[in-house]
Amino acid sequence: MKEMIALNDRHQMNWIAGDTEWGTVRVPEGMAVTRKTHRGDGVIKERYEFTNTGTKDMMTAQNDIAIYTPFHDDYADAAVCMGERCHTHIWCGEQISYVMALRMGGEAPHLGMVLTEGSLSGYSVERDLEKISNDRGDFLMHPSPVSLAPQESFAIGWTLFWHEGADDFYEKLKQLNPNDIRVQAENYIVFQEEQIFVEIKPAFDFWEEDIKIMRDGKQVAFEVKDGIISVREKSESCGEQKYSIQVKGIKTHCNILVLPPLFTLAGRRCHFIAEKQQYHRAGSGLDGAYLIYDNEEQHIYYHPAYDYNGGRERVGMGILLARYLQIYKDRRLSDSLADYIAYVERELFDRESGVVYNDYQRDNRWNRLYNYPWISVFYLELYRLYAKREHLRASYLALKSFYAQGGGAFYAIEIPLREIVEALADAQMHSEREELLSYFAGHCACIMEHGLDYPAHEVNYEQSIVAPAASLLLQMYAVTKEEKYLAGAKTQIGVLELFSGLQPDYHLHEVAIRHWDGYWFGKRKMFGDTFPHYWSALTAVVYEEYAALTGSEKYRKKADEAYRGVLSLFKPDGSASCAYVYPVSVNGSACGYYDPYANDQDWGLYFMLRHVQK
Repeated sequence: MKEMIALNDRHQMNWIAGDTEWGTVRVPEGMAVTRKTHRGDGVIKERYEFTNTGTKDMMTAQNDIAIYTPFHDDYADAAVCMGERCHTHIWCGEQISYVMALRMGGEAPHLGMVLTEGSLSGYSVERDLEKISNDRGDFLMHPSPVSLAPQESFAIGWTLFWHEGADDFYEKLKQLNPNDIRVQAENYIVFQEEQIFVEIKPAFDFWEEDIKIMRDGKQVAFEVKDGIISVREKSESCGEQKYSIQVKGIKTHCNILVLPPLFTLAGRRCHFIAEKQQYHRAGSGLDGAYLIYDNEEQHIYYHPAYDYNGGRERVGMGILLARYLQIYKDRRLSDSLADYIAYVERELFDRESGVVYNDYQRDNRWNRLYNYPWISVFYLELYRLYAKREHLRASYLALKSFYAQGGGAFYAIEIPLREIVEALADAQMHSEREELLSYFAGHCACIMEHGLDYPAHEVNYEQSIVAPAASLLLQMYAVTKEEKYLAGAKTQIGVLELFSGLQPDYHLHEVAIRHWDGYWFGKRKMFGDTFPHYWSALTAVVYEEYAALTGSEKYRKKADEAYRGVLSLFKPDGSASCAYVYPVSVNGSACGYYDPYANDQDWGLYFMLRHVQK
């Protein structure tokens, strides 16, 4: 099958374009496969039957069998993406497996796929590496491991269908798969003082004796009311809690992660940074810097390559400490932060001009605009911590310099529009406030003029282009109360939330699709789905801003889920990882791992601290 186009689609988008044709199958030697396809009633049904043709038993591993399903998920320019590309949300949940593909611009019809026979245990990706960050790749679905006697067969069957969006998608799962089970948790990342709550909703009738729920090899207690199975447990021990669910023989699962209480986790992380990720060497320009830590080899690491250097995203470590110290006084952390401030002002930031440097030694061979708002946020947090006017002025100067260099047309991440405007007003720095407001107004006008035709940045189109656009407009509305900004933000949010999945797994639920960060920032240099990556929390920031301005309980809850969604990057001992590469494999290399580098992920924990203090 080479194309799938909806009859009523004005864009005539082909939803299944890839480098390898849809339905191509890879099997081990000694296995035969037959494929049957049936079209009718607006759906396509496919069935793949696999037979052991040998004379001995055959046992498969997870990635021995693969069925190519190349959903059209890549980043051309934004105008093309809006109508002719899709976000592919995959759930390989054994017998309850599906794909929710959503057109990037949000316009229906969208494409769905639901498993109706057999079991899927994971997916892999094959990428064209010449396209670097702009192509997510072809997806390969892996049937769950099986044991086959000679001449024995098993089958994988699924149905492809059109839908109107997420709500309609989940309704159609029940219609097309009579064995559907919807699994939802109150939270997928849970702190130890909280309760785990899971709801299981079979689409079919059942008796209590049909239910079996296991965790850690032990049966879990449950309740049944009005056809809904509920599990409530204390979240005692840290770590992954996999709930294996079986109802009337239909098997699926739900993955939840338990972490220490938030402030305990944050304190351990801050101490890990101060004790293991800060460089101390008299006479070195890097003295006082927060750098990468290699958890595998257990040492600090620097390299002048941009994403491993002494500046850029790693400023997030200083921002985290500055925020944490506003909550808890700690001499060890205060001394560490003081050393880092000295490093920043010596090597990364000119307090007179507002220039932000890309690396230590005031190295600006790449004058990267993303760096400027981050330094501004750093000094705003220092201003809150120390109440020194000089820090507020430094924050202002970084943003002034950003706009002097063309920032008004750049969708930078985490511009603190509302916070600095309010801080400058409180400090009676009125001329500085008016100057920045003028810049912000021009920036927002640019964003509204572009609408959904986003300019390419370091990636052609991505979640962290859309989120800053929405955030700036919401912040400007909060400051001015001009309705045009709220209207513009709603348009951005409609596109932004399409990036995020709703699968019952802490790696995926309310986590935005990103698929390149493990290459640019990780030790393994691996392209592939990064679930999670900490910039996914930018979506949470937008949801929270929108909820605060409109009173939306729906977006308040989505914000909390999205903030939590990045916290699996932090371990109970304070160590961390820059990315989790989720697929079974990428281009044949085994994945499903946290990258060994603690690099730039601390923005995610900072966002969570800021969230709970609001």
